[in-house]
Amino acid sequence: MAEKYEYKVVELREKLLGGKMSGAKLESVLNEHAAKGWQLKAITATEVKGRIGPGGVDGVLVTFERRAG
Repeated sequence: MAEKYEYKVVELREKLLGGKMSGAKLESVLNEHAAKGWQLKAITATEVKGRIGPGGVDGVLVTFERRAG
């Protein structure tokens, strides 16, 4: 019987008014999800929709994986 997995994707983006994405914020998100059994699968750079206006801002999609069940 094949093992079943589930996935979760979290969007993280830079602050609206410039600045780099915080390594501490990313670390916090990784540790928070690891404590719940999620394992990092991938980090993908992307343009994430901002809160103001039609454009996006630079960000990352963080994909986690864990055994279902």
